Amino acid sequence: MADPKETITIENVVASTGIDQELDLQRVAMDLEGADYDPEQFPGLVYRTADPKSAALIFRSGKIVCTGANSIDAVHESLDIVFEELRALQIPVGDPEVTVQNIVTSADLGEDLNLNAIAIGLGLEHIEYEPEQFPGLVYRIDDPDVVALLFGSGKLVITGGTSPDDAAAAVDVITEELDGLGLLD
Repeated sequence: MADPKETITIENVVASTGIDQELDLQRVAMDLEGADYDPEQFPGLVYRTADPKSAALIFRSGKIVCTGANSIDAVHESLDIVFEELRALQIPVGDPEVTVQNIVTSADLGEDLNLNAIAIGLGLEHIEYEPEQFPGLVYRIDDPDVVALLFGSGKLVITGGTSPDDAAAAVDVITEELDGLGLLD
């Protein structure tokens, strides 16, 4: 079996920051080309960057959430673009601290999984599995503190990590647990 850690792909990185001042989003939306602002639908202004591809959600409080990037570097590049655009509108930005809130990754164990056997083997304390509701098994891992979705195809989605290393550690935990239960070939 190939190393499942080599199949880990970052799908989404969510990070937050702030510029420590309130913003007039109506004015920013009018002056910032490509900004979407419809306060009846969503309280924040949405500003999308093309390269790297992401969306910045800018709130009246000055808080900014960046989502859709596929790496931590891409988050920083996207937010640097946002900061430059705000500075161009004469909004003082400073050097805000960026905090990664969540990294969503995917991986592949390379073989089909018997989710019923896994649910029984891992016990109900950390598992949610209701195939009539959702085809994946939800596995809450304590260390690293992430949630993994396991699918019968052997594919995994790991969410809740704040570092790419969390996904690798989660794959190690999953493969060790399933191997220990005799559920991996």
